[in-house]
Amino acid sequence: MKKHYNSILSLLQKCKTMAELKRLHGLMITTSVIRDVIPLSRLVDFCANSESGNLSYANSVFERIDRPSLYIWNSMIKGYSNSQSPDEALNMYSEMRQKGYAPDHFTFPFVLKACSLVNGYNSGQCVHNCIVKTGFEVDAYAATALLQMYAASGDMHAALKVFDDIPKWNVVSWTSLISGYISNDLPSEAVTVYKDMELWSVVPNEITMVNVLVACARSRDIDTGKWVHDRIRQMGLDPFSLNLNFNVILATAIVDMYAKCGRLRTARNLFNKMPQRNLVAWNSIIGAYNQYGQANEALGLFSDMRAAGFEPDKATFLSLIGACAHLGALVPGQALHAYVSKVNLTKDTAIGTALLDMYAKSGDAERAQQVFTELQKKDLTTWTSLIIGLAMHGHGEKALTSFRKMQEETMLIPDEITYIGVLSACSHVGKVEDGKNHFISMKSVHGIEPTTQHYGCMVDLLSRAGRLREAERLVEKMPVEPNTAIWSALLNGCKIYQNVDVADRVRRQVRELEVDGSGVYVLLSNIYAGACRWEEVKMARQLMKERRIQKCLGHSSVEMKMLAP
Repeated sequence: MKKHYNSILSLLQKCKTMAELKRLHGLMITTSVIRDVIPLSRLVDFCANSESGNLSYANSVFERIDRPSLYIWNSMIKGYSNSQSPDEALNMYSEMRQKGYAPDHFTFPFVLKACSLVNGYNSGQCVHNCIVKTGFEVDAYAATALLQMYAASGDMHAALKVFDDIPKWNVVSWTSLISGYISNDLPSEAVTVYKDMELWSVVPNEITMVNVLVACARSRDIDTGKWVHDRIRQMGLDPFSLNLNFNVILATAIVDMYAKCGRLRTARNLFNKMPQRNLVAWNSIIGAYNQYGQANEALGLFSDMRAAGFEPDKATFLSLIGACAHLGALVPGQALHAYVSKVNLTKDTAIGTALLDMYAKSGDAERAQQVFTELQKKDLTTWTSLIIGLAMHGHGEKALTSFRKMQEETMLIPDEITYIGVLSACSHVGKVEDGKNHFISMKSVHGIEPTTQHYGCMVDLLSRAGRLREAERLVEKMPVEPNTAIWSALLNGCKIYQNVDVADRVRRQVRELEVDGSGVYVLLSNIYAGACRWEEVKMARQLMKERRIQKCLGHSSVEMKMLAP
């Protein structure tokens, strides 16, 4: 055995494939080297944890070992925690404990990772108890893994307590806490932790900076984001200043931060400087142009992305479909729908909802309903998009029927956006009492405080129905200041029913509050013109001139579907 020991050990270190490994395994058996714990450990470790390994083969070897070493147990637990069956890591840990093995500081991080992946909060707490009992709570490696488990389970209070109990904070523990706040949608807290880290003179690494930039992007904190970028430059890590070792992940995080904070010119300039790009970078810049109303630019970038050889993913499609919805561009929207169908994403709820919204905003309510019907899983956003889409196209009855169906057939609870669609539908079909009941139940049943948009829908509903005094009283009682849309809705009712008295009172309010928006003044002018009150017409136009308010020109768009000859 000794004669073959060193050569087999050397071959195990050089092993690259499972085919080579299996030949070595056979050689180890025939030469009895298999009985030695070191080569046996390396054999199991290669199968369980190398990129070209085979976890099933590792398990078959493991089951034939009479007394596995702790290293071998850890290799198997690690392998399962990184696999598609992380629950097996927990089963193996439990078996290890039952057989009398004491875990060490390498065991706990792998087990805790498995707890995070299977939402095993209770199992994680049991592991925490074991860490305390065995004295490993002071071990930075085990404590950081525990922090990550609590953060992944959504318990940031426990994660922070674990962090506070770590005797010496290192860059990994700080970065884990920052990452935990981000994953729990607390980006501002993540930024605060980073600032504390700097005060403690702990030097961040590139992973830290990526996380902080993500936090700045999500909280739209451009000032801190620029400060972080300057800090990256000071540390000599700025990927846009380095000719070698370009860090595409850090570069993408910088671009994304500027893009999400609305600094599109800076983001685009940096994006153009990237010597290499990944799909995340493309999605970031496309998504930002869509988010900030530059839909044509987003669609143009998609063409560049495809020319660069990148295939779109779900995030790409959501941005592009949103861009088509913003433009009301039916033809490119239909092309994207065909593309989505080709890559089998039409069953995805988010994609389906985006398509529904796009068809509704592009004027094809029938196709929007068809997309809704074909979706197997519908969430609140899907139902809300259908209700709003039907309401905006004058199908108020269908919109209200859909709302009732949602309440009767699902466990979904409507939110404030759903109620905007419902109240708008009531307005379109003149269902005043239904609208009032929905407005009341919105707060009394679901605890939703009405916003300016809800009040606007109610004022529009009452004004269209000719109940102008009631609409006026509602405006007077509003806890928020009326906006241009509310005054316009009330004046629209005045115009329909030729009620100059209410228009007079609105005019006084508009004058005192210095309301912006040409629509209010144009309506006032038209109402007075209809009543032949030319002095008031002149006054309304003079107000516009004094406040330098330009009349908004109406416009229409016609989409030409080009046919090949």
